[in-house]
Amino acid sequence: MLDVVKSVVPSIPFDADRLERLMDDAGIDLLVATSKHNVQYLLGGHRAFFFESMDAMGLSRYLPVLVYPKGARQKAAYFGHRMEGFQKENSPFWVSESQTNSSGTLDAMQKAIDYMRKSGAKPRRIAAELAFLPVDAGNALRNAFADSEIVDALFVLERLRAVKSPEELRKLRIASEGVIASMLAVIANHGPGASKRELTEALRREETNRGLVFDYCLITAGSSLNRAPSDQTWNEGEVLSLDSGGNYHGYIGDLCRMAIHGEPDAELEDLLTEIEQIQRAAMKPIKAGTVAGAIYAAAEPLVQKSKHHNHMHFLAHGMGLVSHEAPRLTATGPVPYDAYDANRPLDAGMVVSVETTLQHPQRGFIKLEDTVAVTDRGFDIYGEGGRGWNRGGTALR
Repeated sequence: MLDVVKSVVPSIPFDADRLERLMDDAGIDLLVATSKHNVQYLLGGHRAFFFESMDAMGLSRYLPVLVYPKGARQKAAYFGHRMEGFQKENSPFWVSESQTNSSGTLDAMQKAIDYMRKSGAKPRRIAAELAFLPVDAGNALRNAFADSEIVDALFVLERLRAVKSPEELRKLRIASEGVIASMLAVIANHGPGASKRELTEALRREETNRGLVFDYCLITAGSSLNRAPSDQTWNEGEVLSLDSGGNYHGYIGDLCRMAIHGEPDAELEDLLTEIEQIQRAAMKPIKAGTVAGAIYAAAEPLVQKSKHHNHMHFLAHGMGLVSHEAPRLTATGPVPYDAYDANRPLDAGMVVSVETTLQHPQRGFIKLEDTVAVTDRGFDIYGEGGRGWNRGGTALR
């Protein structure tokens, strides 16, 4: 007897009214999303399992295309790869038109173009994800709508995702707590002599075993400030920094914790305590309604007052499906964007990564990083554990 999969087409999984307002403010008539993260968001969690860790296939690559016309959400459509048909059978998409039969970038975009023409779309301004639109598909879109202005959809989609739903927050908490638990397990299970490469691989396994997708590990050992995995070993008396991103269903936990083989001396205790104090000070003003710039206003004076200020750096940035997404809190960080949110109030449901780094010339790389969710009453730290000097190899004794 054949199993019959019974599925109910879901309602729109995001705030469509908010998207309409954002598109209206930007003068956008048609939205074309082509990144895996924004397609996931707009489809309510769909991620093509076949292309989770790769995009290239045959002569082209995977390109999901979601079309959303302003004022006509009932005409929204999705055009995906033929390998996504199995997932659509199990969990139909909310859009009125969904085709999962494309084989590459041009094929997917041409199907979307044909649908837009058939639906009578004559947009004056089209917002596309320019950083996630291959040249061949982009040229096809531009040629098909030669009289339309094509602009970047990044800002509209970023603002749409800025406030997380309870389900998104749950996933971010799971990701963050999973990363911390993985770090503590790696530290406890490795004695002196383990290489940075071995430690990174162990962290990958720990995160994977906890249901996360391992994204990266920035790792330092001893007095070295080099953060790439290598054959360098973590030895007795040396510090270790693990800064890792692991995601749960696409939502990223990005945290950093410290460890040492042996016991930290007074100077190391003082250095990490100072970083912890800056972290706590930066988080203290976080609350819905507080001007976002208060985070930097609380942290930066402490950094400048530190006798290590020439080697110390504070950073706060948004987190979610993308690292360094809204809220944008500074224009002087490592990722170039403006400080759009610095003078605007925080909203409940926003998520911020708070990090303080010391690149000490003699003692090495010392850092704490936390993922913090804004609430109406204050904030929640996701992954609170392991904030002090974690001792290496404790599980081996």
